[in-house]
Formats: sequence, C-alpha cells, structure tokens
Amino acid sequence: MDSLALFFTGALLAAGIYWFVCVLGPAEQKGKRAVDLSGGSISAENVQDNYDKYWSFFRRPKEIETTEKVPDFVDTFYNLVTDIYEWGWGQSFHFSPSIPGKSHSEATRLHEEMAVDLINVKPGDRILDVGCGVGGPMRAIAAHSRAKVVGITINDYQVNRARTHNKKARLDSLCEVVQGNFLEMPFPENSFDGAYSIEATCHAPKLEEVYAEIFRVLKPGSLYVSYEWVTTDKYKDSDPEHVEVIQGIERGDALPGLRNYTDIAETARKVGFEVVKEKDLAKPPARPWWTRLKMGRIAYWRNHIVVTVLSAVGIAPKGTVDVHEMLFKTADYLTKGGDSGIFTPMHMILCRKPEKKTETASDS
Repeated sequence: MDSLALFFTGALLAAGIYWFVCVLGPAEQKGKRAVDLSGGSISAENVQDNYDKYWSFFRRPKEIETTEKVPDFVDTFYNLVTDIYEWGWGQSFHFSPSIPGKSHSEATRLHEEMAVDLINVKPGDRILDVGCGVGGPMRAIAAHSRAKVVGITINDYQVNRARTHNKKARLDSLCEVVQGNFLEMPFPENSFDGAYSIEATCHAPKLEEVYAEIFRVLKPGSLYVSYEWVTTDKYKDSDPEHVEVIQGIERGDALPGLRNYTDIAETARKVGFEVVKEKDLAKPPARPWWTRLKMGRIAYWRNHIVVTVLSAVGIAPKGTVDVHEMLFKTADYLTKGGDSGIFTPMHMILCRKPEKKTETASDS
C-alpha cells in the first residue's frame, strides 16, 4: 500500500512538473518551449557575458547614440530576449489595444491587419516589413492580404526562427526574410509596393536615417505606415518620476533614446514623405494596451521559477535568469508609462512617397 501511494505521489508530481513547464511554459503561439530557451546566436557559455556587455552600454550613453554602435547593441539584445519573448509572449513582439471579447492573440492580429489595410496593397504586391522579428506580423499580414512580404531583421537567429515559422504556417511562398541593417537595406530603389514597421524603428539611433532608407526603396506613390514608440504631450522632462520611467523603458528594450511624438511627422516630411495621417492608437476609446502586462504578473512569477530551475540544472544558459528579471522590471516601467499616459508604443503615422513629376514641354 505504501509503495502504491508512493507511486501515485511520484506520478502526480511528475505530471505537475510536466504541466507546469510544458503546458504552461510555451508561448500562446506555441513557438518555444521553456526547456529550449537559448541565447539566440550566442553560445550558452557566453550568455551571461553578453548580458553584462549589453548592460554596460548604459554606462556609456554617448556610445549608444552613435550609429555604428547601435546595430551590435540591438543584435545582442535580441539574441538574449528572442526565445523568452516567444515563450512568454508569442511570435508578435509588440503591443495592441485590448478589445472586449477578443483574446490577446486576436487583438494582436487585428492590430497587424490594420497596418496592411492602411497601405492599400493588393494580392501579389511586394511589401516590406521593417524590423520583422520572428515574423508574427508578417504571417498575419501575408495571410490577410495575400501580398508578398519581405522582412528584414538585424538578428540572424530571428531570421532562422522566422523561416521555420513561415514554413510551418505554409506561408513561405508569401514570406521572405532577410538578415540586414534597416539603416542600410540591401534592396534597390523603388522596389516595394508598400511598407510597414510595427514598433521597430524605435531602435534606430536617428529616425531620419531609417525613414530615408524606407523612402528610397518604396515605389513612387506607395504608402508606408509605422507604429512608433514615443513620449506623449503628458511627458515632462522636469519630472524625475517621468524621466525614471522613460529611462527604464529605454534600458530594458535596447533603445538609443525615445523620441517625442512631435518628432515623427517632422522627420517623415524631412526625408520627402507626404504625411497622410497621424494618430495615437492608444488614446480612448482604445482600451489600455498595458492590461496584458498587468495580467501577466502571475505568469511572470511562474515563468521565473521555471527559468531559475532550468538554469540551476544547466538546461537554460547561465544569464537567462538575469535577462528574464530585466524584462519583468521593464514591463513594470511600460505599465507605469501606459498608466500615466506619458508613453505610447503605437503612435501611428501613414506616409506616401510622392509620385514622380512628369516632364512637360515647358520643363524641357
């Protein structure tokens, strides 16, 4: 009897561990399991060292602001966080307003589909995803529009993850992924019928540089939409609490510096775009985008226990716990930014590249 009770107790314990790690553990998109967490392209033994190097960037703020340093800075960040993002959040590395009666994944998909609807593309058009991550938005947009989507990301590990997901979703005929720097894109001029970026160009040290590249590769008359991370009209740089929140967001999300909402349209016009529309999609009647972060606190502690155990037994790389803790602290700053209204991750700007002027007899 005792041995039978011991057997059932052990079986129950094993089932509980399996449920805790393998059922609760994966992201809602089932993209990554807890036991497969890695440091991206960074070898397991170097994750801790790279985390320490990433954090050291913030002790040398002038280096963060230089264009030549930022790509490596952002690449290191995404090597460290990509698996954790997939596991704990999903394949779309961005926020969306919460929608009553809709799940987070449904609200995310609708937010992505709105972006491609705004740029008026047709099936078969070739469009650009600027900063595509592991391709969550790309796949939703390709499935919705039947356009051919080309995504670019600085991170080679994300390229491989995106291609794997594209194939599993049977969307690889519509989705192409390229490794590269969106400040120097490997595409010819006038080669895309439209473009979008979803919470990605915030990583550019100078917004003008990435907007100029997008302008260059778009065909004349084509539209570009971006969801930008910015400070709002409620942000006061004289308020220490406001400054702490914004700096916390910057540190935890590999940002060389958050821009003010007034800078976005001005920069777009400076590189030659016509601004068609500009709107903060987080403003009422939109529901709070940060609700998911608040609701995720229990999940964070569950996940943190999992990460700590897996790291202790050598399954997850050393340094994974530090990265996970950094992301939790950042989530707290993002929530404060949303609650106070001083920050939005979805300042939408819709731009058009002007049509080429046709030469007339008076011009010649």
